[in-house]
Amino acid sequence: MTSTSGTSSNESSNMDQTPNVDVVVVGAGFAGMYMIHRLRELGLTIRAFEAGSNVGGTWYWNRYPGARCDVPSIEYSFSFDKELEQEWNWSEVMASQEEILVYANHIADRYDIRRDITFDTRVTKMEFDDASARWLVETDGGERLDAHYCVMATGCLSMPNKPPIAGDSKFQGQVYHTGTWPEEGVDFIGKKVGIIGTGSSGVQAIPVIAETAAQLVVFQRTPVYTLPAFNRPLSEKYRKEVKASYADIRKMQRESPVGISSFGARAVGQLPVPKKIMDLTPEERQAELARTGFSGLRTYADVLTDLSANEVACDLYREKIEEIIDDPETAEALKPHGYPIGCKRQVFDSNYYAAFNQENVTLVDLRKGGINRITATGIQTDHESFDIDILVYATGFDAMTGALKRIDIRGRDGQRLIDKWVDGPRAYLGLQMAGFPNLFTITGPGSPSVLSNMLVAIEQHVDWIRDCLEHLGNNQVDTIEPTLDAESEWVAHVNDVGQGTMFTAPTCNSWYLGANILGKPRVFMPYVGGIHRYRARCEAVVANDYEGFRLE
Repeated sequence: MTSTSGTSSNESSNMDQTPNVDVVVVGAGFAGMYMIHRLRELGLTIRAFEAGSNVGGTWYWNRYPGARCDVPSIEYSFSFDKELEQEWNWSEVMASQEEILVYANHIADRYDIRRDITFDTRVTKMEFDDASARWLVETDGGERLDAHYCVMATGCLSMPNKPPIAGDSKFQGQVYHTGTWPEEGVDFIGKKVGIIGTGSSGVQAIPVIAETAAQLVVFQRTPVYTLPAFNRPLSEKYRKEVKASYADIRKMQRESPVGISSFGARAVGQLPVPKKIMDLTPEERQAELARTGFSGLRTYADVLTDLSANEVACDLYREKIEEIIDDPETAEALKPHGYPIGCKRQVFDSNYYAAFNQENVTLVDLRKGGINRITATGIQTDHESFDIDILVYATGFDAMTGALKRIDIRGRDGQRLIDKWVDGPRAYLGLQMAGFPNLFTITGPGSPSVLSNMLVAIEQHVDWIRDCLEHLGNNQVDTIEPTLDAESEWVAHVNDVGQGTMFTAPTCNSWYLGANILGKPRVFMPYVGGIHRYRARCEAVVANDYEGFRLE
């Protein structure tokens, strides 16, 4: 494929004075870095932009205490380079943020990725020019350039959510968000700390903060179901076994619904069991709970498909909390009620519940009275006031769509993406949107993305986009975009597949549905049909001459 950069005679006048490239890539996490690497094979000119000061994406920003991957390390890695697989050694079952960031920087160094990236720069506007079939791109640094293609590697969890709370600007202490943690870290020694939120980042951060803080007050809106992380150092023997089996592991990943092989599932105690929880007697359930703890509850064949079976598992979970927590009132406050196991993101925990047995940790159950306001010295709930020195927001993200909607993206005839998505995101295969030619989204809404191993999902999307651009170049095709019918049919399919699962249960309010963002439409955004079925569908689309896409 030959480069398409250079000024064409039919370009509109507003682009005459702007530098042009073949591809603009937005984001320099694993998706952006791999996209750059694959695009270079086509001889294309590339400009990438990254808001951070270095590569790593979510692992650059999420430096909070206890941050750790929730996928087995051996599987949270690239498969495209067999030498890389053999040379890299993970140290733990589930790698820490620090180790994953080292891996990201190793990737950038090994393949000289940074030379195409402009750091500390956000893309603010992208507008498609119908006459030239090119995108005009603007940054917050005042740069303007035009590109034939744009690839959004902005990530699914990259727009921090900080809920509006009265008086938040009046607090005179230190304020942090787990999604934008300072590189130099935070010293909690001798400090009174308040943390809002008990999702994934809160569950990971709370035990670590509690180790050094003089006092930690946890403000919990919704108790969470967790699974033990079973994290531990990896032995050299195990690493050798994995490296000798990587071909089989990668095959199993691609054929798995969630992109994880039996090697990884075994490492974290998540191998499914064929029996059903409803087929067990109460005595047998108790014996199984004593043997497996929390980890066994999600592995029964019926727990994630049958609400009655799920509620049995929930009751067992709540009983287990009573065994772990010393104070009965705290135990009661930590018990999840009103929504099923599996409706929210799987949360792995290391000493989470044990932290609430420490004298310096206080749990505030916001179900009994919410946060009234933030004051100059702390937090005032409906019932009590808490003085704190440091306030931590562990309140998650505007997931799946937040980063894309932050950019002013305008397609054909000036249509704005935020207007197209006013009732929820619409995309074909999570790869493209009708009315936005030559604009690709890596792990976008409507793809498995966050319901799978992200590295497996990223590689599949990047490889598809790379091959698509090669096809377009070889066949002198200027633009590609989905038809409105194909997009609508896929959106309907994504929602149909989600029905009947715990993800869309009436009582489930998760960020998968946008429920954590005030005013966001309740739409199930990822594809739950499995990355193996999704991959097959994407391959069939290509085999059928890019079925559902319009190539002009």
